[in-house]
Amino acid sequence: MTDLPRTPPRFSATFTPAVNAEIRRAAASGIYDIRGGGTKRHLPHFDDLLFLGASISRYPLEGYREKCATDVWLGTRFAKNPIHLEIPITIAGMSFGALSGPAKEALGRGATAAGTSTTTGDGGMTEEERGHSRTLVYQYLPSRYGMNPDDLRRADAIEVVVGQGAKPGGGGMLLGQKISDRVAQMRNLPKGIDQRSACRHPDWTGPDDLEIKILELREITDWEKPIYVKVGGARPYYDTALAVKAGADVVVVDGMQGGTAATQDVFIEHVGMPILACIPQAVKALQDLGMHRKVQLIVSGGIRSGADVAKALALGADAVAIGTAALIALGDNDPKWEEEYRKLGTTADAYDDWHEGRDPAGITTQDPELYSRFDPILGGRRLKNYLKVMTLEAQTIARACGKSHLHNLEPEDLVSLTIEAAAMAGVPLAGTNWIPGRNGGW
Repeated sequence: MTDLPRTPPRFSATFTPAVNAEIRRAAASGIYDIRGGGTKRHLPHFDDLLFLGASISRYPLEGYREKCATDVWLGTRFAKNPIHLEIPITIAGMSFGALSGPAKEALGRGATAAGTSTTTGDGGMTEEERGHSRTLVYQYLPSRYGMNPDDLRRADAIEVVVGQGAKPGGGGMLLGQKISDRVAQMRNLPKGIDQRSACRHPDWTGPDDLEIKILELREITDWEKPIYVKVGGARPYYDTALAVKAGADVVVVDGMQGGTAATQDVFIEHVGMPILACIPQAVKALQDLGMHRKVQLIVSGGIRSGADVAKALALGADAVAIGTAALIALGDNDPKWEEEYRKLGTTADAYDDWHEGRDPAGITTQDPELYSRFDPILGGRRLKNYLKVMTLEAQTIARACGKSHLHNLEPEDLVSLTIEAAAMAGVPLAGTNWIPGRNGGW
């Protein structure tokens, strides 16, 4: 009698090897896991949407002869000096401390060459970034690290940060090994001591106080600078409406696919909403207030390509912001450093221990030996090229849909491949006119 073949062992769908490993790590250390990067779970995203190109019912534009404009004005509501960008793709706030000085310089160089803006992040304004950024947005954060009125006046816009998509309701972290002499001086912190940013502003607790704070910032800057309000994607309808009523010129909504320099893994994976679910709610709030396109909407969180840009704008955004993608464009997680990534116990495209300050690429570190490897001129050139490609891709899609400006894209140009994405984005399931939760027809 021959033995029957044994069924291969199966892992539990609930207690997977990764889950079990985390339980063992927590049991051994008694410390929650901290990491950088964004969520690693699969979420409905822009890949679940498709554009309906023009044919007979719509007239496409000829790419070699007919223009498709890409510029955007930000801060036209109240600011004396609104910002005019050549492309609707901006660089999100990433702090000096989380990033090296040369990396901040490269972001400024690349953004300027592409005709767009960059943003300071927690920890203040560096001369590298201000000196190489034609348009620089100054983040005003709960921590107040590095904040001073002179830098507010030197900026081209001010972004009041209420929350971040990777950790809405939570503060950031900067471990002691990244608090160098310069970082400590800028943030008024002791060198080498772990720092945790506050989760809320110390001098206001609600929208009324936010209105007062915005007025203070306008008075300090003589009403010249656009005032942004950035919120993590948690309750985008109400947060957008309250930001508008508090006097914001621009609202920034950050979805949970956005990255972070360091926070608890449980935050990254279990708090917030996908940006696909946030955009329609934020747009609806602006429309209900009669402020869509009057108060500009910037969205972020997992933007990677010109197709993502076009889809975000079609859903009603005025511009997008990129963070993780910008770092990759600079050279972070580059496989040429694979041997050194392996020494850290990881691999190039999985590296997310940015908080440890040992990035072989020299981008997310304060180690002089490591950041000296990074060439900010080459990095800026790479970022410019990436932004150019994203813009060309978005233009290609817009022309195919018969649009002479990226802002003319609209939800009618989109369909969804999945029921989940259709419900979140508010566009029909492909091949039907059915939007889950909104109508019952086919």
